[in-house]
Amino acid sequence: MEAEALKKDKILQAKEKFLQLKEEHEKEVRERERNVQQLQEKAKQREQQLSRQQQELANKEKNVDRLKGELEQKLSGIERRKEESEKLHAKQVALLENISGLNAEEAKKQLVTSLQDEARTAAMAHIKEVQEEAKVNANKEAKRIVIQTIQRVATEHAIENSVSVFHIENDDVKGRVIGREGRNIRTLEELTGVEVIVDDTPGAIILSCFDAVRREVARLALHQLVKDGRIHPARIEEIVAKTKKHLEEEIMEVGKRTCIDLGVHGLHNELIRMVGRMKYRSSYGQNLLMHSRETANLSAIMAAELGLNPKAAKRAGLLHDIGKVPDEEPELPHALLGMKLAEKYGEKPDVCNAIGAHHDEIEMTTLLSPIIQACDAISGARPGARREAVEAYIQRLKDLESLAMSYQGVTKAFAIQAGRELRVMVESDRITDQQSDEISMSIADRIMKEMTYPGQVKITVIREKRSVAVAK
Repeated sequence: MEAEALKKDKILQAKEKFLQLKEEHEKEVRERERNVQQLQEKAKQREQQLSRQQQELANKEKNVDRLKGELEQKLSGIERRKEESEKLHAKQVALLENISGLNAEEAKKQLVTSLQDEARTAAMAHIKEVQEEAKVNANKEAKRIVIQTIQRVATEHAIENSVSVFHIENDDVKGRVIGREGRNIRTLEELTGVEVIVDDTPGAIILSCFDAVRREVARLALHQLVKDGRIHPARIEEIVAKTKKHLEEEIMEVGKRTCIDLGVHGLHNELIRMVGRMKYRSSYGQNLLMHSRETANLSAIMAAELGLNPKAAKRAGLLHDIGKVPDEEPELPHALLGMKLAEKYGEKPDVCNAIGAHHDEIEMTTLLSPIIQACDAISGARPGARREAVEAYIQRLKDLESLAMSYQGVTKAFAIQAGRELRVMVESDRITDQQSDEISMSIADRIMKEMTYPGQVKITVIREKRSVAVAK
């Protein structure tokens, strides 16, 4: 019985296992059939898509063939029209040549020449308009250029005009000048207002100050101290005081001697002192006292030739730059400051106006003023007056004239006013007024690019026509 029961149980388990395996097998078969069906559907869709693309490709080929035929027809039509146009153009050119008596090349040259002339004329008109517009802003632009120039050259100019070199025999003197813990050099700097630079430069002590009179006081005092050998604060104070007094006396003596030499009498003592201070001032490398003496002499000669008062002209010429040597730092241009000082110390109105107007800061109200202005320019423009070698000066004049003579139609060229103005004479029958403008601008452009010159150069092109007939 137990065996029968166990047998039945095993048979039931075997049937359940069989049913389970059968169910799994059927499920797997169904899954495979479904995958196969999906693949068949995808294959059908792919086949349909390929058929559709093949049909589209066939349609496109037909369109391409059709467009190719149309394009060939259009190209043949264009070629035919081009041939017709060339034949028509040749007929028109031949007709125009018969009418004008010129061949195509000659007509083309005339047209190009005419267009060039028109373009040049239009360009010059445009340049004139630009120049007129630029004149409105000329003052502002000029100030900007001057400020940029000052910015570029101020350092070199300051070093050149604010430093004196005191030479010593040996470097042992430097230690005595400096003193214990720098007492001597500090005392000298405080009393004179000059920076004393003791560095590794052999055989030299540098004195730096913008005021030339102070530098001269420091130089003379240092010379006396080194010569005496006793260098200490008390001795420095004594020597500096004596040197200042001696230099003031020398300045007054120079001013009086200058007035006597020029025959200028009745000047206020302060004006005489300022004339003496000019000895220690330079302008563009030219000694201010010598410049003022030259201006005074030239002004007197010119005034005498014109029938004016030579004494007043000489007086104004001597005093025209006193605004450059004030005792206090000014806030006015030196011409206006000089006029204020002259008025303060009792000079006549015509002299004061000549001083104030010699750089056009105020209006000229007397005939004396333009004379002073002209003589100031003559003295400053003299070859060699302002650190320019005569050879270089003459060469610059020759270069200016040669540059102008290189242009066609130019007959003569003259460099005047020490090379600050160039006058160019042109042939009136070869050069028109517009070409004159072109020549002047071209010369100015070449001068700026090719030459080195101080200040500015004014180019004046002169064109005149002279008709001369002789009655016999």
